[in-house]
Amino acid sequence: MSEPEEKHEKTTIDDVYEQLEALEETVDTSHERTEVHRTMRLVSRLSHNQTVGRVITGFTRKDKAEAFVGSVVIGLPMLVEDGVFSIGAFLATHPILLVVNFLFTVGLVVGILYVADFREVHIKNPYFGLVPRRPVWVLLIAYATAAGLMTLWGRITWDEPWLNLCQVSVVFTAMALGGSLGDILPGEHEQRPVGDA
Repeated sequence: MSEPEEKHEKTTIDDVYEQLEALEETVDTSHERTEVHRTMRLVSRLSHNQTVGRVITGFTRKDKAEAFVGSVVIGLPMLVEDGVFSIGAFLATHPILLVVNFLFTVGLVVGILYVADFREVHIKNPYFGLVPRRPVWVLLIAYATAAGLMTLWGRITWDEPWLNLCQVSVVFTAMALGGSLGDILPGEHEQRPVGDA
């Protein structure tokens, strides 16, 4: 006969604290009570530690907003920098380097999100079973922000689409860096998956 499967529930800090309170009622000596109280204080401090439970599991509206803000903060200086236009013009005449720049940007975002280990990021339900959702969204938000602000501020007019696209790609690189940092540095510490990483 097989034993019935046990339901594994996630243990929280509150569960540990309740067990310690129960233990406090059963101990006999004042020394044991002191040790239990000391452990309870430790658990209490641990529960308020900002790094506890910083596992990023979802990509919520809050994460998208953080990626947008990070894109703007880091990319804003690039929007007013005239060097963007000369670099964009150079990339327009060297399409291979434009592709290399795009691959560099993707690698930078993936490296910050998954390799640099700022936060533990779990990948859930990737697109096509392969592509993590978080970097896709960070890149899309960074590109849309770069294109939108450059158009809004009259930095590009789209009268030369290829050249303007290359110019946007320069700002996009900086904004993708800012977007990925903005997304993960505040942290998403909820364990329940609200969206997909």
